[in-house]
Amino acid sequence: MSKICVFCGSSMGFDEIYKKKALNLADYFIEKGHSLVYGGANVGLMKIIADRMLEAGSEVIGVMPQHLVDKEVAHHGLTKLHIVESMAARKNLLIEISDGFVAMPGGFGTLDELAEVLVLDQLQIISKPMGLYNVNGYFDHLIRFIDLAVTEGFVRGEHRKNVFFHENPKELCDLLAAYQPIEMTKWLKDIKMESI
Repeated sequence: MSKICVFCGSSMGFDEIYKKKALNLADYFIEKGHSLVYGGANVGLMKIIADRMLEAGSEVIGVMPQHLVDKEVAHHGLTKLHIVESMAARKNLLIEISDGFVAMPGGFGTLDELAEVLVLDQLQIISKPMGLYNVNGYFDHLIRFIDLAVTEGFVRGEHRKNVFFHENPKELCDLLAAYQPIEMTKWLKDIKMESI
């Protein structure tokens, strides 16, 4: 993976650990020569990661809809800033140009983005890994929800295995590198049989 997309908050969060761990992730990307792809903002955790990587001379690519550029939250010091017409177009381009994805703590936007990647991977529209950077146990409740969905028969066990999570950047990126796409034909056959 050379271009890793990070989904994260446009806010900083209340605990200083979120900023610290964002810098740790940026430092790991710098060490490994990864490019950062992200939402293009000059606020919150997004700004922390982007600025650290830019200071090191790393490639940072942002994607932002025009209406947010108009609100003056765009980062204008990036290697490349793609300006698109909508939030949907932003997600599409982020997904298209990235090799893998990491979700850091964030709000509704982060949840929307990571869910989109998981669904597209499940349907084999893309074959790219999604990892949860589980800072301060932030994603513990989401992980429990996914496990419950498996137990109750709404998420297949094989798809659960492709939701990676770790609190350490190196360990998380190692899991992403080991990603193997799930064959769609078997589970589609299974759910058709279950629906008879």
